[in-house]
Amino acid sequence: MPATRTPAQLTAVAARPLVSVVVPCFDEAAVIGETHRRLRAVLRGLPECEYEVVYVDDGSRDGTWDRLTALAAADARVRLVRLTRNFGHQPAVLAGLREAAGDAVVTIDADLQDPPGLIADMVERWRAGWPVVSARRTGREGESRFKTGTAHVFYRLLAAVSDHPVKLDTGDFRLLDREVVRTLTLLPESELYLRGSVCWAGFPETSLEYGRGPRLAGRTKYTLRKMAGLSRRGLLACSSAPARVPAAVGLAWLGGTAVTSAVRRRPLPLAAWTFGCEAVLLGVLGEYLLLVHREVRGRPPYVVRQRWAAGVPAPAELTAAGMAGPREAWTAGSPR
Repeated sequence: MPATRTPAQLTAVAARPLVSVVVPCFDEAAVIGETHRRLRAVLRGLPECEYEVVYVDDGSRDGTWDRLTALAAADARVRLVRLTRNFGHQPAVLAGLREAAGDAVVTIDADLQDPPGLIADMVERWRAGWPVVSARRTGREGESRFKTGTAHVFYRLLAAVSDHPVKLDTGDFRLLDREVVRTLTLLPESELYLRGSVCWAGFPETSLEYGRGPRLAGRTKYTLRKMAGLSRRGLLACSSAPARVPAAVGLAWLGGTAVTSAVRRRPLPLAAWTFGCEAVLLGVLGEYLLLVHREVRGRPPYVVRQRWAAGVPAPAELTAAGMAGPREAWTAGSPR
């Protein structure tokens, strides 16, 4: 069920809300003009909404910035952010989220594999009360079997070992309410995995299904190396399992050694026991490193979405203990 909105939020949504679309770009000169044309056609058709498009040039080398400045000169609703070099897709999306001013923010890639037409359905779900509206891929046309297969395996592996629920087959094409954007952009992490962070924040989420199409022009910028890096970041950001592998291996080894010794009725060599003990000790160190990792990352232990106050509105502020929504989200005696 969608989340219940406060009166202040319902008023904001009803009074021509601003919808921002964040588009990270890296060497997309061949397609960016058509991308903007399709986005503008969809956004102009949104009922009773204002809009802006925030393009983030992630260190392009092919004239993308020149195309973007031409678009901005012709359209006052276009805002541009230019990074000094290619920092990667996730930092570029984060830069766009921090620049966007919308009540709702949509993130979408520039290559048109994700259909801009789905934005209208996302906004409709958002206006119905959903703070997160994700797009779930049911097909990946134009992509190799290797990429499709590895993506299928990765999402299921991540869901299996993650410390919190993770949406399957869902990338960065999604709509986020301003409250969700505020939470994500206040996280102090530099190695942010946005797909996992959205799930970690725990806001109510709904999904729309679609078939992903082929690129309109150019070639993919996500090389095998970048895909491996994103997978590594996702596993380390969402799961504590990698740090606990040595302890699991050590305990299993010691158990196997003990059983084997009992069956053979004589103890195995000391080296067999030593390996298991070393692995367990590494696992203990891994637990301490995991605690250090969590402290250094600086995430709050919880995110406040709803609070009731008996007749007195309570201010919502970000504290050392946890995150809360904006001041308007607090309503006396009313659930959010």
